[in-house]
Amino acid sequence: MYRRNIFKTIAAGALLAGISPVFVACTEQPKAAFHGVDITGADYARDLPLTDQFGQERHIKDFEGKVVAVFFGYTHCPDVCPTTMAELADVKRELGADGDRLQAIFVTVDPQRDTPEILKAYMANFDPSFLALRGSPEELAAVAKDFKIFYKQVPGPTPTSYTMDHSAGMYLFDPEGRLRLFQRYGSSAQDLVEDVRALLKTAARA
Repeated sequence: MYRRNIFKTIAAGALLAGISPVFVACTEQPKAAFHGVDITGADYARDLPLTDQFGQERHIKDFEGKVVAVFFGYTHCPDVCPTTMAELADVKRELGADGDRLQAIFVTVDPQRDTPEILKAYMANFDPSFLALRGSPEELAAVAKDFKIFYKQVPGPTPTSYTMDHSAGMYLFDPEGRLRLFQRYGSSAQDLVEDVRALLKTAARA
């Protein structure tokens, strides 16, 4: 009897305050559900102080208002890299009117062969708005370390026919320039479209 009276008192107080007692403990907003790995708040992948294929130094802050997708690869890559870039082009088209709010960035792990001219031609195969960044071996090593990216040259039959082993995932930054998601290689384009849209909506509510 005493316990029932306590509950009645709590309910009555809530009603007097204009609050439905059914929803008193349900005030938190649900977090956005992503297909990619949510790494919000991570203290790495802070910036990309490298030069694009047109000779302009770039930084994450340059793309405020856009979702930025960052992928590390190289132009001689036979499968993972062209597949990923083609997928990003598909995602941009699927976004429709929001397509211009997605910025794809390709960071070469092979600056020895990937000259600015080669990177220009490579990006043109996918979308004219896509950017390719490169730096000196030392600059690349520093950025790769900050992004926790692995890459290694694998010798081929000739000195110039080597391949590059490298991490195949993709990072997504929200329109405020904050690192938010890691997309594993092999994720569907539709999952990526939905995650980009979710990040754009999150920014619109901020």
